[in-house]
Amino acid sequence: MGPIRRLGHSLVISLWFMFLTFPIMVPKVDTIEKTVQWRWDNLLYVGAGSFFLSLLWRFLLERKERGPFRAAEREQKPDAPTWADRLRGNPRALRSVVVILALAVCIFPFLPFVTTYQVNILTNAILYIMLGLGLNIVVGLAGLLHLGYVAFYAVGAYTYALLYYHFGVGFWTALPLGALLATLFGVLLGFPILRLRGDYLAIVTLGFGEITRLVLENWGEFTFGPSGIAGIPRPGLFGMEMNLHEVTIYIYFLMVGLCLATIFVVRRLQDSRIGRAWVALREDEIACEAMGVDTRMAKLTAFALGSTWAGLAGVVFAAKTTFVNPASFTFLESAMILSIVVLGGMGSIAGVALGALILILTPEYLRAFSEYRMLAFGVIMVLMMVFRPQGIVTGVRRVYTYTRKGQDGKET
Repeated sequence: MGPIRRLGHSLVISLWFMFLTFPIMVPKVDTIEKTVQWRWDNLLYVGAGSFFLSLLWRFLLERKERGPFRAAEREQKPDAPTWADRLRGNPRALRSVVVILALAVCIFPFLPFVTTYQVNILTNAILYIMLGLGLNIVVGLAGLLHLGYVAFYAVGAYTYALLYYHFGVGFWTALPLGALLATLFGVLLGFPILRLRGDYLAIVTLGFGEITRLVLENWGEFTFGPSGIAGIPRPGLFGMEMNLHEVTIYIYFLMVGLCLATIFVVRRLQDSRIGRAWVALREDEIACEAMGVDTRMAKLTAFALGSTWAGLAGVVFAAKTTFVNPASFTFLESAMILSIVVLGGMGSIAGVALGALILILTPEYLRAFSEYRMLAFGVIMVLMMVFRPQGIVTGVRRVYTYTRKGQDGKET
């Protein structure tokens, strides 16, 4: 597209935006004085901003089309290695990064400028890393679009809340029970949807999530309805008395430990036989079944194991907040967890962790922008999906090389 045509398109877009925003940005009615103030300068700002943003958008799109993302260029030469690829190929640098991150995580709560609020926010981000890794099993590895993942999160939270309220069960007893009950719900959801794929699977899982929330909201005799359950005790440490700051740090390190355990298990699952079956199922279900993989068992296993981590996270969430109600488990929570997986990179553990830190911490530290922070958050998401749809850190695709020796003994 030539420069004149590009300018013309941007001018048309700016005029269209000025027309659409005119009723909102220009007239201001004072009902008390019965006067109308015409703010034409706002219209000028909208037109100029949309014009330059349109030019920038078209420039970036054309640069992307000319870049290494083009299919023809990809066939001729491989893409340049990313920073993540270079890091994976350098074990010494990778170990150094891991050691630095471990030290930073350990000393963060004890830094003099770190407050209880900041520790609590980072704990929340680690909680979402755990949720993202659980959903990554279902969506990133097995390729099953799940829009009702928050239901298993709610199962774990309400398991602890109800067991404590009715039977006085403590945190450490409720933790495995919440995971077990969420696993059971994952299997129950997996059985009726084994034959569904794509959009139909997404609709059914979305419906399951909404059914769970409505049951929690309307079954007042059992779940206490919209009022929720308060007074849930935080996890204890050998009966020690701790103030709010000490409990916050304790829950922080508890979440770090659970998150590391999750990373270890998911990493081992990726390299296992069931992990390879999930990847085959994600790439081509028909070919996967033709090669002898039991797709029914692979799907059930993915739902069960993914739900387990959501149940664990739900128990910790109930203990951290000491209060649960159905409003904490809406569809927006499922969308946020799915966004973490997609933004970070489906199938990538490091990508999910990075995506969770960005999506959870960014809105908190953009509070200075008040009304515009969610707008900036949405713009960042759109730009990311347009210019790097594979995610921040792409999953490593296994490559198998076949070699054989010729008659002369040389490998070919």
